[in-house]
Amino acid sequence: MKNTNTFGIQFIIRIFKQGKSKQATVYARLTVNGRRTEISLKQKVDPNTWDDAKGRAKGKGEECIKLNNHLERIRSLIADGYNDLVQQRKPVTVDTVKALFLGCDEEIMTLVKLMDYHNEQSLHRLAPGTMKNYSTTQRYIIKFIREKYYRNDMVLSELKYKFLLDFETYLNNYTPKDHQKPLNNNGIMKHIERLRKMINMAVLLDWLPKDPFANFKKHYEKVERYCLNAAELNTLAQKEFKIDRLKNVRDMFLFSCYTGLAYIDLAKLRTENIVTGVDGELWIYTNRAKTDTNVRVPILPQARELMEMYVDDPRAQNDGTVFPVISNQRMNGYLKEIADLCGITKTLTFHIARHTFATTVTLSNGVPIESVSKMLGHTSIRTTQIYAKVVEAKLSEDMGKLRDRLSTNRTNK
Repeated sequence: MKNTNTFGIQFIIRIFKQGKSKQATVYARLTVNGRRTEISLKQKVDPNTWDDAKGRAKGKGEECIKLNNHLERIRSLIADGYNDLVQQRKPVTVDTVKALFLGCDEEIMTLVKLMDYHNEQSLHRLAPGTMKNYSTTQRYIIKFIREKYYRNDMVLSELKYKFLLDFETYLNNYTPKDHQKPLNNNGIMKHIERLRKMINMAVLLDWLPKDPFANFKKHYEKVERYCLNAAELNTLAQKEFKIDRLKNVRDMFLFSCYTGLAYIDLAKLRTENIVTGVDGELWIYTNRAKTDTNVRVPILPQARELMEMYVDDPRAQNDGTVFPVISNQRMNGYLKEIADLCGITKTLTFHIARHTFATTVTLSNGVPIESVSKMLGHTSIRTTQIYAKVVEAKLSEDMGKLRDRLSTNRTNK
């Protein structure tokens, strides 16, 4: 059932002592949906001539009649503004009604205005993929407001803790009407995290006195990060493909397994990003698209061989890139086909190559996590620890070395 706004106007006075006499200032008290605010009307009145119950001046004197007429005009102006907001389906709050009466309604910051401002300010700071995610979150928020509140927008001051709880419930129950899958818990938390970041911006800009969601605790579920083990990686590398498109995708996937590049960074990789490093060997010098951090990766022999296969590829030459890259969506579709042909039961996506580099290629072969973090372009070791779990084989190897060392020390005693 559609929500019904409650609205009321009451005139009151506040007494201020000025010298030996008392003067009262007349205020209009607005109440909308249980919240109220007051507006000073800059009108003075003798408290003895004021009727509190009726909210008007008593008596038939000229001054009383003049004041009462003025108050009725004020009442009509405020009521008209309220009705205009309702008819135009704009946010109806004490703040919007007050702002409209005072002639400063454009100063009222709404949630949609905030999201638009955030996206405008972040356009050149955040990666295109990240901006796409913010746009998706914005669409969910607008759908939620329309279905929950029957409106197109909300004033920031209306946002309460319950809004976030209701938004979380909405996302949990949301059924996509297209090919998308329902949101899982971590996907929902990502949308809430983006909303929280935009609200934090509003607080920093003094559009909100405090974060109404400050007490909300995100609850991410632990997700298993899959990667290829050494045997699967070798199977993939040795597989002969008769179809060029599958071979191309396999080669680019393997290159990422040996360099740790994300899809977007591989897609942008150009010949000028391949330089001779301090050790006289070839290195990749680039910036991560996602975080704009510097990435320096020594090129392993396996990666170099893959790269050299495409030196004369006309598609790569035409684009000025190292590889003839296709879209990430098509790439992932072909990877599922490749996994079937190789007998790999894991669901392959291009990002698994990055996990494989972190775990199977580097950490499992004794590369320190600090070095791995640097090559992945992470700004924190904690991020690397999420991506790169140390597999059991490496733990067994390390403990075996420790076991041998302890046995030797014991024998020498």
